[in-house]
Amino acid sequence: MGSQGGWGQSKEFLDLVKSIGEARSKAEEDRIIVRELEYLKRRLADPDVPRRKMKELLLRLVYAEMLGHDASFGHIHAVKMTHDESLPLKRTGYLAVALFIDERHDLVILVVNTIQKDLRSDNYLVVCAALTAASRLIGEEAIPAVLPQVVDLLAHPKEAVRKKAVMALHRFYQRSPSSVSHLVSNFRKKLCDNDPGVMGATLCPLYDLVLEDPNAYKDLVVSFVNILKQVAERRLPTSYDYHQMPAPFIQIKLLKILAVLGSGDKQASGHMYTVLGDIFRKGDSASNIGNAILYECICCISCIFPNSKMLDAAAETTSKFLKSDSHNLKYMGIDALGRLIKINPDIAEEHQLAVIDCLEDPDDTLKRKTFELLYKMTKSTNIEVIVDRMIEYMISITDHHYKAEIASRCVELAEQFAPSNQWFIQTMNKVFEHAGDLVNIRVAHNLMRLIAEGFGEEDEGADSQLRSSAVDSYLRILGEPKLPSSFLQIICWVLGEYGTSDGKHPASYIIGKLCDVAEAHPTDDTVRGYAVSAILKIFAFEIAVGRKTAMLPEFQSLVDELSASHSTDLQQRAYEVQALLGLDKQAVGSVMPLDASCEDIEVDRNLSFLNSYVQQALENGAAPYIPESERSGAVSVGNYRVQDQHDTSAHALRFEAYELPKPSVPTATSQASVYLPTTDLVPVPEPSYYKEDHQIGRSQPSGSAPSGEFGAKLRLDGVQKKWGRESYTSSSTPSSSTSSQQAANGASNSDGGAPISSQARESSYGSKKQQATEVSAEKQRLAASLFGSAAKADRKAHAGRRATKESSSTEKVTAANAAPQPAKEQVVPAVPPPDLMDLGEPVPSSAPSADPFSQLDGLLGPASASPVVSATSAPSASNTPDLMSIFSDDTGTTSGSAEPAVGAQKGATAKKGHSLQDALQKDATARQVGVTPTGNNPNLFKDLLG
Repeated sequence: MGSQGGWGQSKEFLDLVKSIGEARSKAEEDRIIVRELEYLKRRLADPDVPRRKMKELLLRLVYAEMLGHDASFGHIHAVKMTHDESLPLKRTGYLAVALFIDERHDLVILVVNTIQKDLRSDNYLVVCAALTAASRLIGEEAIPAVLPQVVDLLAHPKEAVRKKAVMALHRFYQRSPSSVSHLVSNFRKKLCDNDPGVMGATLCPLYDLVLEDPNAYKDLVVSFVNILKQVAERRLPTSYDYHQMPAPFIQIKLLKILAVLGSGDKQASGHMYTVLGDIFRKGDSASNIGNAILYECICCISCIFPNSKMLDAAAETTSKFLKSDSHNLKYMGIDALGRLIKINPDIAEEHQLAVIDCLEDPDDTLKRKTFELLYKMTKSTNIEVIVDRMIEYMISITDHHYKAEIASRCVELAEQFAPSNQWFIQTMNKVFEHAGDLVNIRVAHNLMRLIAEGFGEEDEGADSQLRSSAVDSYLRILGEPKLPSSFLQIICWVLGEYGTSDGKHPASYIIGKLCDVAEAHPTDDTVRGYAVSAILKIFAFEIAVGRKTAMLPEFQSLVDELSASHSTDLQQRAYEVQALLGLDKQAVGSVMPLDASCEDIEVDRNLSFLNSYVQQALENGAAPYIPESERSGAVSVGNYRVQDQHDTSAHALRFEAYELPKPSVPTATSQASVYLPTTDLVPVPEPSYYKEDHQIGRSQPSGSAPSGEFGAKLRLDGVQKKWGRESYTSSSTPSSSTSSQQAANGASNSDGGAPISSQARESSYGSKKQQATEVSAEKQRLAASLFGSAAKADRKAHAGRRATKESSSTEKVTAANAAPQPAKEQVVPAVPPPDLMDLGEPVPSSAPSADPFSQLDGLLGPASASPVVSATSAPSASNTPDLMSIFSDDTGTTSGSAEPAVGAQKGATAKKGHSLQDALQKDATARQVGVTPTGNNPNLFKDLLG
């Protein structure tokens, strides 16, 4: 490159690039860039710099800016270069401006006029450069200035211009949906574009629109399916192939859209089964991009209405991922398995050894994903094994964030599936002992509440046993060193409430243990306060029942020490203990009643108990209270909100506004809110520990924060930031909503490319049985703990077909096998139930004569939306369903869909099979079948391909 001049660049530029690449440290690189910036600052100040030299100087500025240095002195020169008539210089100027500034920069206003002029240029390269800059630089305020010209460019004769115009409109929609909401129909039109690149670019904004409102785009399901079918059949030019896969990124985007449109919709999902089966059958697992398409197919199947054939194909592909030697493919398999078990939990049993291998894999990322899978498949039969494994993993990791997440999951699972009270207490002890203060404080409060309220609804004996076991375990744990503060608070509270309730431990022993806790933590006032309060409760309970408790010397010294403490809270607790010890039995019983922790505390927010005092003061001539809203010129003290009482300081600076803001709430607000405490004026959201959402994420608009409507706060909107550079660390905005995939493609393992067939399935089952005999005994025990209950149930069910029918265990098995049903089953008119094993011949039907994509122009109106769907989705209710024709190559036939009524189907299938289990299994299979294959699809790109 140096001998040929480096594409017309000077030797200085090439030396700069070479020196940056050969820098041995960040400090050396910084010295090179600082020296370069000094040189560029001198050269750019020269008014006689040639235009071609100015281009090179801007490129050198780009290097400095992208390496994190301040090159703001050259931004204006980049803006000037966008006005140049030369195409290379103009494109260089647009490139530099797009990298230097964003839509919030002050120089953007100088670029908008240039973009408007270039959008009207006759040179399509200039128009493309202007559209690229508009996508990066045009903000919400400047969108109306260029929007009409961008819309006109959707009809440009050049496909590159049309594609960039769609991308610009998509960017405008992301920044300000209301500005382009009236132009959404243009995306539907561009879906019919003759160029596949324009069509592929249109899928990105349509995906965002479908996420926002899926019901508004249900009429495009058939169109998306037809496009996906033609792309999978390689009807696009070979220039769109990537590693011998036809337009894989278009396929992935279409699968994402179909997953959203088919969620919970049986009719829409019926159009997708055929093309999904074709993709599974033709999928190439020899490359990363082929595996990506197969994985996206699994994600689509897990979202749409369930179908037994599709679930079998997805499970087969998932097993290939799990058997691979690549950690990336194993990760995809674990994730896919987690999606499929939400539909059919029995799928995980076939891959139990693979899941255990991933659980013991040294790859930490794969291990974390496996724990997420175990979290989803936890039930009452395997809760102990899974939680024990999670706690062991939590102890071994050092990542505090993930350790807190694992601890929260252990707590959540223990609360839902705890087999016994003792196990629950032991599990919570392990979590608090090893996770420490990383556990959310609400978890500690919930544990104390659960121990106080008990688990037995009306069984006091079970609650007493729970509390007694908690006391015994906490007395043993107190001997451990370095217990976390939150755990010590729980221990002190439980010992104070229930330490002497069962009579096993004398009061002096419990008090001595609590004194040791207080002396071992001289700097933790919270723990010492909990310990003193616990000792106070024990003395009160002993006095109330008439037992005399001697004052221990260590407790007396602790009270004397706390009486002179700098903490007023500890002083008050010490004085309360001394005052309580001097009261009689009746007074102590009324002051500290027994087991009052479960009683609800009623708070009188209006302080009505002071009414008599206020009335007496008014009669004696005291001034009446003036509400805060009626005061004039008075300083509002009520709005000074103290966030932490322990950290307040009289000398701290205050940043509240001088006047109250005008209330944004309606004036009809009740005046009773004036008398509320000041802490209620600003609602504080409660912290919540992690809880995983098992539903499909939807993009929802953020709710308005209530804190802005109450209290006096400084308004900082529009205030210019004075410290720090805005455009080097925090000013970069995402240029696209889709994430780039950086997957290196290459040959993978040799076990991944076989088509789906019954022979392959049988061979995999045979190899699986052979492998099960060779695994270690430890893995077999672990697999039996995680999956063994269901596997044993299946073996009992098969044995029950040959032996006696009726037993309690087999009844549970049949109920469990018939349990998984589709979530949203729709009852159809009663039709005689078909025999599932009677495979009828496919009924031929004529393909639609018109191109459905030419009809998309009619979809813009509300009246013409229905014929597009009805043209291909009208099933014949009288035909026999052809269940095996889903994966057939014959695209010229269409199989009808006859679905029996739920009641009639149950009555008919109960007579089939050797036992009741066979009938229920066929019943479940028939409910999941909703196949409505589409007919022969026309060619979308016939203009291009001839």
